[in-house]
Amino acid sequence: MTTTFYDHWRDVPESAWRWPSFSPAEIACRGTGKLLVNEPALDKLQALRDRLGKPLIVRSAYRSPEHNRAVGGATRSKHMEGAAFDIAMSNHDPVAFEAAAREVGFQGFGFYPRSGFMHVDLGPARQWGERFPVRSVPFAAETPPAREVLAESRTMRAGGAAGVATLGAAGVEVAQQVLAETQTAILPLVPYLDTLRWVFIAVALGCIAVTIYARLDDWRRGRR
Repeated sequence: MTTTFYDHWRDVPESAWRWPSFSPAEIACRGTGKLLVNEPALDKLQALRDRLGKPLIVRSAYRSPEHNRAVGGATRSKHMEGAAFDIAMSNHDPVAFEAAAREVGFQGFGFYPRSGFMHVDLGPARQWGERFPVRSVPFAAETPPAREVLAESRTMRAGGAAGVATLGAAGVEVAQQVLAETQTAILPLVPYLDTLRWVFIAVALGCIAVTIYARLDDWRRGRR
């Protein structure tokens, strides 16, 4: 087994790190920053990442003996050998994760559903803890049908037009009042502005009607 110890993960030469999906900081001891690079274990971790095709969130990897004692780890914990990893299940189906981990060569498994992670290590073969409950639909096989794009939605277009028309009517009313109070020279325009205000109101009501119809039609077609 090839292992290399570093007093701090920052001491790892860039040329010596060959696991692209992980960084030395992710694998280092959370309490001390020390790092034991266990190459066979990291090879399996990278293989697991490649097989699953999605990120692995590493909760804990290498632990220095002092940090292992501080967190109440087992006296012969594989974490102190750099051969164990605690992986969050927030973005994985535990059943599929366990199967993939076994396929790439992990042999020790610890299940922590209440804490949301699974422990995997190089062995010996054993397991402990209560398994994660089976999810009825772990993850969607395909991307679900997208909602109607807002910019293309009939409801949004009609609603937007209604809002513009309503603002237009309000603006005309304000302009009418201003003209009536301050611009006596163009008072003859006031009746026409009144007519324009009612046109805006009619357009707004029409757009509201279209919005209601479009929404009902979307529901009828199964769009939500």
